[in-house]
Parts: sequence; C-alpha cells; structure tokens
Amino acid sequence: MKIVLLSGGSGKRLWPLSNDSRSKQFLKVLKDPAGRPESMIQRVWRQLGDAGLQDHAYVATGKSQVEILYGQLGSDVRLIAEPSRRDTFPAIALAATHLYAMEGVSLSETIVVMPVDPYVDGRFFAELAKLERALDASGADLALVGVQPTYPSEKYGYIVPGSGVAEEDGSAGTAAGAHEGGEPFMTVRGFREKPAKEEAERMIAEGALWNCGVFAFKLDFLINILIAHELPIQHEEMARRYEALPKISFDYEVVEKANKIAAVRYAGDWKDLGTWNTLTEEISEPLTGKGTISAQTQGAHVINELDVPIAVLGLSDVIVAASPDGILVADKALSPMVKDLLGSTDPRPMYEERRWGRYRVLDYAVYPDGREVLTKRITIAAGRNLSYQYHSLRDEVWTVMSGSGTFVLNGKISSVAAGDVIRIPKESMHSVRAEQDLEIIEVQSGTLLIEEDIVRLEMAWADIMELCETQEGSI
Repeated sequence: MKIVLLSGGSGKRLWPLSNDSRSKQFLKVLKDPAGRPESMIQRVWRQLGDAGLQDHAYVATGKSQVEILYGQLGSDVRLIAEPSRRDTFPAIALAATHLYAMEGVSLSETIVVMPVDPYVDGRFFAELAKLERALDASGADLALVGVQPTYPSEKYGYIVPGSGVAEEDGSAGTAAGAHEGGEPFMTVRGFREKPAKEEAERMIAEGALWNCGVFAFKLDFLINILIAHELPIQHEEMARRYEALPKISFDYEVVEKANKIAAVRYAGDWKDLGTWNTLTEEISEPLTGKGTISAQTQGAHVINELDVPIAVLGLSDVIVAASPDGILVADKALSPMVKDLLGSTDPRPMYEERRWGRYRVLDYAVYPDGREVLTKRITIAAGRNLSYQYHSLRDEVWTVMSGSGTFVLNGKISSVAAGDVIRIPKESMHSVRAEQDLEIIEVQSGTLLIEEDIVRLEMAWADIMELCETQEGSI
C-alpha cells in the first residue's frame, strides 16, 4: 500500500495567516503531545509515523509549497511536485505516473489518496488497511472511507449507500458485503453535497456516511484510465505536458464514472478544520502572540504574528487574526465567508517559510524611474543554508542583525557576524550557512523583484563547498 497526501489550495479560507505558499495545513496553531506548536501536516505526518506508514507515504504538492514542506517535515520527505496548479485529477495522475515509472510500484499495488490535513485520532491510520481489503473483496474500482456522522451536518458531503449496509459482524444486505476477515464494506449508490438538515437526518438514518475525501484504487485502474485518455504514463512526459491537462477534479473525471465503488465505515473522531470557526475549536489557548483579551470577552481567539499588540474588549465569539499579509476581525459564525470577501485578489505573500528558515517582507516601494526596492527580514536556522544562487534582475545588500555564519560570494568563503554589511551585485553567486540562528535584513533593488529571479546552482552545503573549490582552482 502506498499513500499519497494531497497538499494544495490557495490559502484563502484562513486568511490572513494562510496564503498561496503557506496554506492552512502549514499553520502552527495546534499542539503536539509535548505541548509544542504543530501544524496540521506535521500532525498527520507524526501520526503516519506512529502507525508505521511514513515509509509508504508521498506528498503531492505545488512548486510554491516545496520549500515549506521540506522545512516542516524534513529533507527526507518524498515529494511529487506539480509544475503548475491544475486540480485533483491531474495531481493524482502525476503521482500515479511517478509511482509507476519512477518508483517501479507494481500495477497491483493499492494507492490510498487522502487530504493532507484531516483532524483525526491515531486510530484512523490503522483503518486505512481496510481500504485495500475492501478493494480485494468487492472487486470495486474504488474504495472510500466514510465517517460515521455524529450530527446532521449541512457542511459536509455524504456517501449514499446501496440498499443494504454491512453490519459489524460481517452480515450484509443485498448491496453490501464483508470479506473473509469479517470487516464490512458497503457498495455506494451515489453522493450528496451539503444537504439541508432534514435531508441529512434522513440519509443518516439510511446509513449515509460523511465523505472525508479518502479513497483507494489499484494502480493499474488509474494507469488504464490515462491510456484510454491518450495521456502519458511516463512521469517525465506527464510533467512536460502538465500545463495542457484540463483543470478537472478527480471526482468528476474518475469517481462519477466508476463502475463500482465500495466504502468502509470509520466511527472515530474526524473534523475538517478548513475555516476559522472549526479550527479555533481545536486551539487550546485563546491568545497566541502579543495581545490582551478582556474579562468581558467570551469565546474569542486572537492569533497575532505581528510585533504590535492586539487588544480585544467586549467582543464575543470573534476571531482576530493578524499577519504581515493583513488583519481579519470576524464573527466566528461568518468566518467561512472570508474567501468570498477576498474575491480573486492574489497579492504577493508577505511571509513565507522555507527549508532553511523563514522571511517576512517589511517594505516594498516603486520609484518614478521604475526602480523597485523590497526589504525583507530573513531568519536562517542554525545548521541550515541558502542555496548557492544568483539573480539577474536585482542587486542585494545584506545587513547581519544577529547570529553568525559562513558566507560565499563567487567562490570566496568568509565569516559573517552581527554588524556586517554585504553587497551582492546581480549575477553574483552567493550563499550563507548559519552557525547560530542568523537574522539578516535584505534590501533588494532592481527593475523587477520576483521570487522567480533565482538561479540555483547547488542546494546542499557540501556540494556548495565542492563547487567553490572548483571555482577557486579555475581562477
């Protein structure tokens, strides 16, 4: 069994903390068992490790999230990066070709696909093995995990069963069954998205389950679909043609056309923490960051990433979230509307996490002559390094505020410490490695200041040092 975690999304439902590169699964607002800050994806990755499944797991993601994934999960995590954001069918198809062509995974292998951010207890991951057994026993194209509803929610999608539902002892009606081990599955008649409360109550009485977006198939099922669509089954060719693939969901392209679908029931805890009102239910402290909440305030949460304090007086059941990208003050009940309120705006992220640390944009200005100036505060964690890189469109000036490290400029190595000022002309190859946590104020100036103006020559520090020796020898 292989597990593909889908990591994507535009990051607007939890704005302003989330953005295009730091969507909801990366927000460190939860707590791990030791009480340390933990993001949703770190929680799921830890749970996969506890279940002995990390070695079988891959993360399918977009290019903009690669750095933060390495930063939060470590450099050993196996990533399958989309060349561009296309929707779930292209993303899963790309992952399937990677497993088939690059990893040599057998066509008979079960592939489990799941969101990267479910809020579940550890038992959920032990249940994933039931999907493989349900596929084998039912002969279905797909097997889904359905969550036993605890109330008639109008926010979730529902899996509608056939005319019979398997009992826990393995007995079944006409549309369901159980395999030799006695674990039940049911056949699926259809799906219903976000029904009214009365309809949800009726469906639950008939055995309907919440659809949590977790499903499985045999690898040859999807490979054969790609062949039928005259799409590549070799990973490199799929990546090359990726931009031309239609933006279509896996549900529309595959699930709705499947001949037979089975589902297994999960009766444990499950939540979708996709909006502020649901996420704050799992945030233990009402105040995160600088601020004050008055005694007259009830049910409020303040999450502040800024260096200035926030005070809340007399407002109840509100979320106040502040980051370099903006400030949100909302009634918790209305907070799911924030995505619609923002519309199609797609501003430049003002805060990002990378594999080496993080940065925050402090200021950006455009002058009458067309020159742009961007100021960042960069923090590089001890033992981490920037890539060996150069820029074609900008000059940079670094002022080291704290910490110490080793700096490389065009193959020449030197030490840097607090108080040093470094000028890096465009086209200059440079990198830095932090010996202690290194904080730098970076001022960029040029005609076009974009993150894409980076040519990376090497990533690992050992490789950078080896390249520098080669450059020194060629002078």
